[in-house]
Amino acid sequence: MFHPRRTIRALLLPLAAGLALTALPAQSAQAASTLTNGGFESDGTGTATPAGWSTYSAAGQNSASFTEAGGHGGSYRLTHYSSSAYKVETYQYLSGLTNGNYTLTAWVRSSGGQNSAYIALKNCGSTEQRTDLPISSSGWIRIVTPINVTNSQCTISINSDANAGNWINVDDLTFTSGTTGTSIHGADISSLAKSEAKGGVYKTSSGTTGDAVTILKNAGMNYARLKVWVNPADGFNDKAHVLAVAKRVKAAGMKLLVDFHYSDTWADPGAQSKPAAWAGHSYSQLKTDVYNHTYDVLNALKAQGTTADMVQVGNEINGGMLWNEGSTSNWSQLAGLLNSGYDAVKAVNSSTVVALHLAKGGDKAGTESWFDNAVANGVKFDAIGLSYYGYWHGPLSDFQTTLDDAASRYGKPVFVAETAYPFRLDSDDSLVNQIDTTGELVSGYPATVAGQTKWMNDVASIVEAVPNGRGLGVFYWEATWTAVTGNGWDPTDATSGNGWENQALFGFDDKALSSMSWFSHR
Repeated sequence: MFHPRRTIRALLLPLAAGLALTALPAQSAQAASTLTNGGFESDGTGTATPAGWSTYSAAGQNSASFTEAGGHGGSYRLTHYSSSAYKVETYQYLSGLTNGNYTLTAWVRSSGGQNSAYIALKNCGSTEQRTDLPISSSGWIRIVTPINVTNSQCTISINSDANAGNWINVDDLTFTSGTTGTSIHGADISSLAKSEAKGGVYKTSSGTTGDAVTILKNAGMNYARLKVWVNPADGFNDKAHVLAVAKRVKAAGMKLLVDFHYSDTWADPGAQSKPAAWAGHSYSQLKTDVYNHTYDVLNALKAQGTTADMVQVGNEINGGMLWNEGSTSNWSQLAGLLNSGYDAVKAVNSSTVVALHLAKGGDKAGTESWFDNAVANGVKFDAIGLSYYGYWHGPLSDFQTTLDDAASRYGKPVFVAETAYPFRLDSDDSLVNQIDTTGELVSGYPATVAGQTKWMNDVASIVEAVPNGRGLGVFYWEATWTAVTGNGWDPTDATSGNGWENQALFGFDDKALSSMSWFSHR
């Protein structure tokens, strides 16, 4: 936790105030071609301007930037803090660089609450790149910022525009060759077909009624996720509807993830019910059922020219699937069912990515245990998907640890199969929302459009930082599930409400929210 060192700050104030006029953002005379003092270890504690760095504040608030004890790696860190509102920049100018792609890596913490708090790479000859600091008051989080240097120079900038009492910690910066980014900026839109059938309307931010797929595409969405149920009671999320929506997805130039639940209704950590048509089938028959159902849906997609780019064999299968035969209490049988699905996917199209999906985004030990068992039992898979909801699955720092570990331990790409955040807490229908009180929220992320936007960008930044380019990206869960009468959560009950409309990416007025800007994350 952060403990203000008030005595040191008090000593620095008069000194720094006198220096403010001379600390202009000039190019440092001691510019180097490599990053100097990236761990802030050179000067000990209480140094207003660390060796190799410069400080700038238009308002003469240089004292808001200083080193102090409590580093990520070594003994010290850089901190921005003041008991009154402040704007300060700590920067380092590099010259004599070989042109090419570079990545800045930094370990950070932040109280949140700032107008802005970010790390930037600027004056590098290409468009300035920024990464906002995720909010984390205890665990350190690694973030990355890529840049293409075209003019042999670059300025590394640590920037705060903060309110009284806000703070950031930054440490262990490195500037190395290479680049980063994410390829998946997706959303689950499984609710869309039923919403439209029941009269749901979607509008642009300016209020023009339009096609939700087009509106999302224009905001930067490039990948759609659609779930498949076998024989759902309401007739939606079945093969026919997936085929219809897939045509729209592909026509919009997006990729397609098909999410097999192997059920007639919701499959998740608490429920993995067999479809009625498969009830009473033996384990051997269930393996054939999985193969035939998977092949049938995917082959029909391929036949209409909308081949699936990725497939989930099962949904949130923490406890396995097709209970009880496919429970994790019988790993050899679960492995047989999963491999049956894998084989069917590859039989339709060998280049379709097969993902396995757990709802353990902040649970490193649980994710390891599950996938260690999968590997030991010969389960075949190409990628790992994790659900990560911050109000259920622990802090962002645990999410990063889990994601990084899964990618390195199994040598597979990883992605967030589901995440979301509320833009308000009240309901647009009669059903209480899943997240409806401030006490349920993630600290520092308010239930506002701005809070929703920041949550998504910060989750995407953590995926982007997965080492070796193994972070594929993020799917927002149920972007189009607005409150529409008849489109509730229970496929057997037309009067059931929607507890999720405050986490859609369309507002209660049906207009696209500005939080869709997260789709344009690197």
